[in-house]
Amino acid sequence: MTTFKREFYFDNNIKEKISKNIRKYRLENHITQEQLALDIGVSYDFLRRLEFKKGQIGCSINTLYKISVVLNTRIDKFFL
Repeated sequence: MTTFKREFYFDNNIKEKISKNIRKYRLENHITQEQLALDIGVSYDFLRRLEFKKGQIGCSINTLYKISVVLNTRIDKFFL
């Protein structure tokens, strides 16, 4: 069997998109950063940096899952 290098597009700004969408859906749900941080078990400062550093700070898939549950938003929406 022959193998070859396949070409894929990987978005280099995916963490920025995720951070912008966390803020977008949090505001749509009228939830403060403090409340969301408390609900998902992280510090307010971490959540603030996650939203405002626009991709410089990442989060685990577990944290993103918790955010999606609290914001009642499908997890794939954060990647769009």
